[in-house]
Amino acid sequence: MPLLPSPSQASYLRVVRASAWYDLVVTAGFATPWTYALAHGLLSSAGDALGLGALPDRDPVQTLYANLMGSVVVVWSVLRLRRTRPAHGIYDGAARTLFSAWFAYALASGATGLLWLFLAVEAAFGVVQLVPWWRRADEQKDGVEAALGGTMG
Repeated sequence: MPLLPSPSQASYLRVVRASAWYDLVVTAGFATPWTYALAHGLLSSAGDALGLGALPDRDPVQTLYANLMGSVVVVWSVLRLRRTRPAHGIYDGAARTLFSAWFAYALASGATGLLWLFLAVEAAFGVVQLVPWWRRADEQKDGVEAALGGTMG
């Protein structure tokens, strides 16, 4: 069995579910102003304790954006858990690619090093969910080329 399962295999659906559970656990604390206050305090303390830096002080706009992100990700997580589909993996992988880019941008702009931990998980789940689709596309292209006698560029 290849290291990364194809999107049609049951093991791929387990990866999609695992990423959904991770998202649900990690982002549930961002979904409301009250839980975000707790999550913010815990993350700031952890960043300080690990020498990675605390989060900036909370303000109403930051809290709003955290709540919006947390709410959407919680709903997306529940969908992937209740109705797991292979296509959810490609969409989640695309979202993780975007999230990874924004984590990298924040880190390059001087944000707390605590974000490296989140970036690592985002990038890993993104790769594990997207590579099987790229492999599948390559296999389909090879099949079409073979059927056409190798005339595709």
